Amino acid sequence: MCPPASDRPDAPAGGTPPAGEPSPGPAAEPSARSAAGESARPAAESSARPAAVPSARLAVESWEALFRAQVTLLRRFAEDDVWDPTSMREYDVLFTLSRCPDARARLRELNRESLLSQPSLSRMVERLEAAGYVTREPDPADRRGTVVVLTEAGAQMQRRIGQRHAASIRRYLGSALDDEELRTLQQLCDKLRLAQEIIPDA
Repeated sequence: MCPPASDRPDAPAGGTPPAGEPSPGPAAEPSARSAAGESARPAAESSARPAAVPSARLAVESWEALFRAQVTLLRRFAEDDVWDPTSMREYDVLFTLSRCPDARARLRELNRESLLSQPSLSRMVERLEAAGYVTREPDPADRRGTVVVLTEAGAQMQRRIGQRHAASIRRYLGSALDDEELRTLQQLCDKLRLAQEIIPDA
């Protein structure tokens, strides 16, 4: 009913940065013999080698850098005066519903696809319903299930807050990175996310 959260690039996800390791020193330069040996090998042999696997230390440091940047930005977004009259988590629910077909999702789908963790989603939906931003309907495919539907008032509120939030995103990211860097960041994040679908569990 609702597309995966991983397909929605325009709102952030939460996370906790792992403990880092000390930074590695600079790579040693190759000796004259190894450099000469490499140049003497046929080009076909060199090109046939598999791509080098990044070191565990580099992977950990990259992971930590990614999440430190995310947590720093999330803290700034949370402190922004753009969410009123909702909270940032309530806005996330409205945003998630706005991206679903017919602006509706089963409660369990909404919990799964929300970009921020929602520890008390049922009570939050009740508050949003009381404010007139969503309605709840019985799930026709599951008598015990509930479908949450975004109302027109909820859609208007989501767009109004979303415009203010987008301005904050542009200010915090656009002031730090130029257009080319932002495109590279998006490409790397998409590549990292999509690769998880084919990388086996440990």
